[in-house]
Amino acid sequence: MSIDTDRKSHEPDDSTEDRAGKPPKKLGIDWLVFGVTAIGSLAFVAWGIVDHTSLGSASSDAQSWVITNTGWLFVLIASAFVVYIIWLAGSRYGKIPLGADDEKPEFRTTSWIAMMFSAGMGIGLMFWGVAEPISHFMSPPPGTAEPGSTEAAESAIATTLFHWTLHPWAIYAVVGLAIAYGTFRKGRSQLISSMFRPILGRRADGIGGRAIDMMAIFATLFGSAASLGLGALQIGAGMEFNGWVDSIGKAGLVAIITGLTIAFIVSAISGIDRGIQWLSNINMVLALIIAVFVFVAGPTLFMLNFLPTSLGDYISKLPAMASRTNVSGGDDMKAWLSSWTIFYWAWWVSWTPFVGMFIARISRGRTIRQFVTGVLLVPSVVSLAWFVIFGGAGIFEQRKSGDLTEANGKVNENFALFHLLDHYPLASVTAVLVMILVGIFFVSGADAASIVMGTLSEKGSIEPSKATVIFWGAATGAVAAIMLLIADPNDLGGALNGLQALTTVVALPFVVVMGFLCVSLYKDVRSDPMILREERGIQLVETAVVRGEERHDSDFGLVTEAVETPPPPIQPND
Repeated sequence: MSIDTDRKSHEPDDSTEDRAGKPPKKLGIDWLVFGVTAIGSLAFVAWGIVDHTSLGSASSDAQSWVITNTGWLFVLIASAFVVYIIWLAGSRYGKIPLGADDEKPEFRTTSWIAMMFSAGMGIGLMFWGVAEPISHFMSPPPGTAEPGSTEAAESAIATTLFHWTLHPWAIYAVVGLAIAYGTFRKGRSQLISSMFRPILGRRADGIGGRAIDMMAIFATLFGSAASLGLGALQIGAGMEFNGWVDSIGKAGLVAIITGLTIAFIVSAISGIDRGIQWLSNINMVLALIIAVFVFVAGPTLFMLNFLPTSLGDYISKLPAMASRTNVSGGDDMKAWLSSWTIFYWAWWVSWTPFVGMFIARISRGRTIRQFVTGVLLVPSVVSLAWFVIFGGAGIFEQRKSGDLTEANGKVNENFALFHLLDHYPLASVTAVLVMILVGIFFVSGADAASIVMGTLSEKGSIEPSKATVIFWGAATGAVAAIMLLIADPNDLGGALNGLQALTTVVALPFVVVMGFLCVSLYKDVRSDPMILREERGIQLVETAVVRGEERHDSDFGLVTEAVETPPPPIQPND
């Protein structure tokens, strides 16, 4: 079993695609797209090596400008995506399949969910599972609660769920659905630019469309490299926690990235089925094991009581959380938003090219309603359970012992999970399990990203060449490594901050792109053959009923009969 578009889609798109709905699998490299992005990526790495000070300064200044001037846009459009995608699934368009009318799903539901979840935010959940709730517990959003109070605990989980449930997955779903519909229903090439055909027409294949694909590659490169930085930092922290090294240092982190980069390149060139699906299923099992362990070994009753409270707080506080802007709470709120909500929305947007394209590739055969339900609700429920378990356990232990933070009350995100596990039996064993899990998340996430960048570089090829995949896999590792190398020697987290700044900047043009993508998708589904047949059927029935009432009052029935189409007239020259 492999992911391709060889099976006939219901209605191939016009002109530029194969009339059978079969985009060719091997299309060759688009040298303009690949050349510009490859040179840009290498230039970034070279800049970091030659003058890391100016690189850090430029990225910080750009991030500050984006957050100050366009933070409102991220806040507004993120919630708009949630409303849009839920409306689309609940409307009459929800029954449209992502493929032929009678097509069956490509993957089993369990594998589909596992792959989707691993690609979307696997490392992030491991890294922030304890760290973010504790951070909000000790430093609540301005004007919400007193640090360390019961109200702060409730607000901490609600705020964390706001950042990790409906909003990020709605952002992913917009791009993923547009790509899945265009590729498997309309027979288009698997490029983000191709999804703009309802708006741009043939110009989607021109310079404008290529610019969209270039932005997608850059966003994918920096967005995935940021998650790799998280993984390397947490694995390094685990090695220090277990006493394997006194201090991991930059050299150790680069060695971790190098080893895992080799691993995910091998996984990527092995193919989706043998690589990502296998790793994703292992991820799901290991994540379940560690979550059950913390649930059983930790304050189980506290977590169970925390579950309905957290869900209720999230629902009740959602309007207020979704409407926070730079002007709603002064300078304190502006600083808090720049570190949390606005950064998160920008980060999720920067991940949409590769996460959206990846979940599209594994969702063939499902309906729009099934797609949205799976992509939006299932990971949100899992995230709810995850943060209630790990965040709840962390808050409980912080209240009890106060040793999950440093002496100054700040949270060291790299060690937060390991400090929690140190309160439970088998701490060394569970720490190793965490490192293995993070490593596999690292490999599966970067695996998906390198394949997607290869697809974007090769005109939408479903199976990009191994050389292209290897190049982008190596480039992702190099970008993650360079950001670690340019960090302050006493603040390795600064490397991640620098990379996060770049992903925030890269995300800005994609916010606009995604807004137009929603318009393009709506124009597509409105003219879907299934919808047109339904409208035609309603029209015919209504006409028949009206005529029946006119001719027979209310005493009539409806029948169907074949209509013979007369042959065309014979032309004189035939």
